Amino acid sequence: MASHDVVVVGGGISGLSLAWRAAQDGKRVLLLEKAGRLGGCLHSERTAGGYWFELGAHTAYNSYGHFLDVAVGAGVAGLVRERGPARARIGLLTHGEYRWLTPPRVLLQLNWLEAAVHLPVGLLASKEGQTVYSRFSRLLGRGNYDRVLGPFLSAVPSQRADGFPLSGPGSLFKKRPRRKEFVRSFGFDGGLQVVCDAAAKTNGVTVETGVGVEAVAKRGDGFAVTTADGRTVEAPVLALAIPPGVAAALLRPRFGELASHLSSIGSVTVESLGVVLPRGKAWMPECAFVVPVDDQFFSCVTRDPFPDPEQRAFAFHFRPGLTRAERLQRALEVLKVTEADLLHVAERSRTLPSPALGHGAIVADLDHHLAGGRLMLTGNYFDGLAIEDCVSRSFAEWARVAAAGT
Repeated sequence: MASHDVVVVGGGISGLSLAWRAAQDGKRVLLLEKAGRLGGCLHSERTAGGYWFELGAHTAYNSYGHFLDVAVGAGVAGLVRERGPARARIGLLTHGEYRWLTPPRVLLQLNWLEAAVHLPVGLLASKEGQTVYSRFSRLLGRGNYDRVLGPFLSAVPSQRADGFPLSGPGSLFKKRPRRKEFVRSFGFDGGLQVVCDAAAKTNGVTVETGVGVEAVAKRGDGFAVTTADGRTVEAPVLALAIPPGVAAALLRPRFGELASHLSSIGSVTVESLGVVLPRGKAWMPECAFVVPVDDQFFSCVTRDPFPDPEQRAFAFHFRPGLTRAERLQRALEVLKVTEADLLHVAERSRTLPSPALGHGAIVADLDHHLAGGRLMLTGNYFDGLAIEDCVSRSFAEWARVAAAGT
């Protein structure tokens, strides 16, 4: 008899929330993570002195209902902290010039004569089959999109958002009900990763980090997972919570059609670099983030909404193709400091999906092949890249399998 009811491959928020949800139903879950840390795109970097900052996703909202379910159930809802006044200031960097804006004042950066010409036609145009670029450049004009809106929209997924579908799976824009018992936008003492850490400690969940998976196969009514250290782990139910390209490589030998659909999902690599400065060395006013126009990075996100009396942190999310030296040099230029001024430097590379028109059809095909089976796929390449999209997908996948009497 298998010692585990469910094996989950991947220890990001998608895999951990699925493991947590299955454990709530009394299942014994083994979670395998190749990296030496949990969290995936939730990466709360912590210094030796206990200071933390976000190197990945940086904000949660009270519309993230399923994510909050995990936080409450894992016992860390008491660590929720409202984002402070710095959240209302953002920087726009254009050709070396900084403009410090509140969200409403971003609209003042638009050329309203150009917008007035395009709005009447743009408002009447159908949204069906539109990309982010085709919709908003038609609505406000290409100049306004390229100078203002495009950079801000690209800062959200840390990649050019022009080709993202305007609506449906993979889109940036979703309406969700809000949980009024929580503040509108927030983080956690210790960073968003505390939710991942707490979920990993749930009764019924066993976590192994530093364990890669080399193969998956059907075995009887369940699955066999071969690890890089030569073990074979069996369970009736298997969940892959890893990037689509990685999942495709594991599934291709025995699940060819699934692998083919997964391989059709585009992806990008985002290189992030985070630094900590003494407060007195940081020149820029406290702000939530800086968005550049036509620069080497998509955004510079700060920890200022959770101020510290002695330190400030800045996480730069770079375009692909730069060397480590080039990324560091650009960060030093923006911050107007030298490398000797830095108290802490952290780097990470992550692969993110890059959904395009037709992404909804890919998701529908994946779900069609998964229907009725005990294999689950989850991650940020289904509904969208937001934390809540990931957790919602994991909950839905578990509900599908559990409904079959697993």
